[in-house]
Amino acid sequence: MHVVKSVGVMSAAKIMGLVYGCLGLIFVPFLLIAGLAGFLAGNDKAAFPFAGVAGVVFAILAPLIYGAMGFVFGAISALIYNLVAKWVGGLELEVTLKAPPFVAASPSAPTPGI
Repeated sequence: MHVVKSVGVMSAAKIMGLVYGCLGLIFVPFLLIAGLAGFLAGNDKAAFPFAGVAGVVFAILAPLIYGAMGFVFGAISALIYNLVAKWVGGLELEVTLKAPPFVAASPSAPTPGI
């Protein structure tokens, strides 16, 4: 058994920021459709004149906000894990080494005798 005693805070924060930023990209098409619907359906432009623009702005900001929040909460989670791992020992992992694929040696032609 191998034990994970600590996690790199910046490493976890970067990974979580990228993962959550990519998850934020899932919402972009929906926000663009909502912005388009708001632009087309807005009969009363005086009430909210930027209905279509708001959907586009939110579509641009969603991955950035998700990525930033993933970065911050990834760092906080890594700090909490490191603190708890000092008290209770850490996460136990069983690791199995995978054998490299067998590669047959290329046959070499015998050198002709002179």
